[in-house]
Amino acid sequence: MAETEKVTANAEDDAWEAERQQLRADLGGRMKAVRQACGYTLEVAAQRTGLALSTIHKIENGRVSPSYENLVRIARAYDIGMERLFSSDHDSNQTTRMTVTRAGQGRKVRAKNFEYEVLCNALAEKKIIPLVTRVEMRPPLTRADLESHDGEETLYVLSGRVELTVEHYEPVVLETGDCAYFDSTIKHGLRALDETETKVFWACTYIDMDK
Repeated sequence: MAETEKVTANAEDDAWEAERQQLRADLGGRMKAVRQACGYTLEVAAQRTGLALSTIHKIENGRVSPSYENLVRIARAYDIGMERLFSSDHDSNQTTRMTVTRAGQGRKVRAKNFEYEVLCNALAEKKIIPLVTRVEMRPPLTRADLESHDGEETLYVLSGRVELTVEHYEPVVLETGDCAYFDSTIKHGLRALDETETKVFWACTYIDMDK
């Protein structure tokens, strides 16, 4: 029985790894397409984003997953809404102001330490980015693991337990049904505490300071 469970677990791990690689490749392809549509070379993109040229190249080729902070920096540098990075069929001229995402039908995006399901992606230039996020287990966060960006965010735990670390505050454990709200300009990070599938609903404001 234990051997059967081990084989099943290994198969699930292999399937997840394959899906993760595909998500990473899909995101990289979309980011490359958006950059080229903007008419930017890798050198120009690196200059505008402040990221190393090699980092952008690795992201576009699906070799690394970008952090949320880097996704924000790239979207701002390309002067686009973040949804453009998550959708291959985004219509920049669409004018709808209301959209619905059915359960499980959001755009999945793989980023460092998280898998995001981006909701309501058909609505362009949103001020709030709604996400269902799968959070991974990892060791206690250090300052190097934390990131910051403009805006505010809130998260609501859908399953599992997470540890939220916000600079200047003691880490706090959030369980299913718990909610937190914080200033995104303060360095912060999140990790799952259990091996069980851990998901949160995560809403982040997207503020373009140049507009």
